[in-house]
Amino acid sequence: MIYFFSDNHYGVEPGKHQFECLPESLRKEITFFMDDWALLESGEWEKDCELLILNMIGDTCNQPHPGQGAEAAVKRYCERGGNILLLHGSSAAFWKWNWWREIVGLRWTRGNDPDGQVASTHPIGTCTVKVQKSRHPLAKQLKEFSLPEDEIYTALEETCPIMTLMTTVVNGETWPQCCEAISPWNGKIVSLIPGHKPECTQNPGLIYNLNVLIHYLWK
Repeated sequence: MIYFFSDNHYGVEPGKHQFECLPESLRKEITFFMDDWALLESGEWEKDCELLILNMIGDTCNQPHPGQGAEAAVKRYCERGGNILLLHGSSAAFWKWNWWREIVGLRWTRGNDPDGQVASTHPIGTCTVKVQKSRHPLAKQLKEFSLPEDEIYTALEETCPIMTLMTTVVNGETWPQCCEAISPWNGKIVSLIPGHKPECTQNPGLIYNLNVLIHYLWK
C-alpha cells in the first residue's frame, strides 16, 4: 500500500491535484489524505506501507505540525529502509524533528529554522526542468518539462549527499529540482520540487515524471 499525506497548501490543494491526475490503476494502490493527520499520528499506516508520499510542510496553513505518534511511526518506517517521495516543500514536512532534518537531502529551510540556516527562497517565474547528465537509472526515464509561472524553490540546504536528477535555471543559476538521497537505513528519499499552483501540479510533464518516480520507489 502507498500512503500519500498532503496539506491544502495555501488553498491550492497541490497533493490532491497530483493524486487525481495519476493513472486510475495507480490511484487504487494509494491511500490519500489531505489536512488529516489522524492516521499518520496513529502509526497504523506504517505496518503495510510500501511507499510514503508527502506533499506538506509542517505547521503551515493553520495545520499543526505532526506530533510524537507520527514521529515514532515515520522513524520506524525509515529504520526498516522505507522509501519516501517528497513533493514540493516536503523536505520540511517534519522540520521540527532533529533527525528528519538530517536525512532529506535537499532541505527547504524556513525563516525560523531550528538549525539557524538562512531561509530558502522561491522566486516567481516560468521554468523548464531538464534531466541532469547522469548515470542514475532514472536519467533514461525522466523527461524534460516546462511549467507556467509559479514558485521555483531555490537555495535549499544540502543536509547529506545527493544525486541530482533534474535541474532548472533561474536568473542564470542552476538549481536542483529533483534529487535522490539515501537514508542512514538505506532507504531512497527522492525529492520532486516543482509545482504549487493547479496549472503546474496538473501539468502532464510533471505528472509523467511523478508517475515514473512512484514506480521507481514502490517495490
